[in-house]
Amino acid sequence: MPSQQQIRSEITQQIITAIEKGCMPWKRPWQQSRNSGRPTSVASGKPYQGINPLLLQLHADKFGFQSKWYSTYQGWQQLGGQVKGRPNDVQPGQWAARAVLYRPFTTTEHDKDTGKEIEEQHFMLRYFSLFNADQVEGCDYLKATEPQGQQQIEPDYEPAEQLLQKCGATFRIHGDKAYYRLPTPEGSWPNHTAGDFVVLPPKASFAKIGSYYSTAAHELAHWSEVRTGWDHYKQGYALGELAAEIGSCYVTAELGIPNDEPLDNHAAYVKSWLDAMKGDPSYIFKASKQASKVTDYLMSFVREPVAEPATVEAA
Repeated sequence: MPSQQQIRSEITQQIITAIEKGCMPWKRPWQQSRNSGRPTSVASGKPYQGINPLLLQLHADKFGFQSKWYSTYQGWQQLGGQVKGRPNDVQPGQWAARAVLYRPFTTTEHDKDTGKEIEEQHFMLRYFSLFNADQVEGCDYLKATEPQGQQQIEPDYEPAEQLLQKCGATFRIHGDKAYYRLPTPEGSWPNHTAGDFVVLPPKASFAKIGSYYSTAAHELAHWSEVRTGWDHYKQGYALGELAAEIGSCYVTAELGIPNDEPLDNHAAYVKSWLDAMKGDPSYIFKASKQASKVTDYLMSFVREPVAEPATVEAA
């Protein structure tokens, strides 16, 4: 059985390899279907958390799967489905997606300075196997169907507009730059404009309307940082940008909004992300955990809150 460090290192290397090949595992090609979007558990009906959406998206990209639904071998059988056998050109062990199960445990240590007992929560990691609905016979109703005919289906931007209206964020629409201004620390920056607002260029200045909403989702991910316990100054700017980039892709996938924008605005960060991941196997875990928190927080304004599946808890 691989150690906890080996599991983190293996997963990190898998994501590093994908990024170096130009594949961002948090981005998913847009498709208008109720069965497409952020990888979701059939058993709970809730999206997977933490690192697992990235692992499942890499698996889907490898085989060209379009459905968002995943379950265990036994889970599909209980639904009356049967996982197809491994194709001859697929190597053993690669047909199933390897996700990570997190089991929390608590340790108690004594603070040398105060003598008080301090409880710390840790996570025990182990792999488990999942299969996509596209690998299953007998559950066609969970597959992402292609649009009928040749007519292009236009995306519905109303859910995204509802999010902007209901989340409570303050928007300032002007200029040609998008950013989130952090709350101004009390007593600092005399005469400085108070922070905690999102700046967006006018919608008409975007070449694609989907770009406007995906940009807004990215800045709302930053806006959510102080509301989800993320310490912007402690975690660092690059890690925050990675978490916001992943989170915005999750949000747009949930809303059914195209998010096919290149990472030109983040090109300067890609090398730093790769270097950080190579030096710290926990780096991508921190970013993906925050991205899941942000997504669930933002989606709570337009849908029922998304609780973490009991068997797939974020690290």
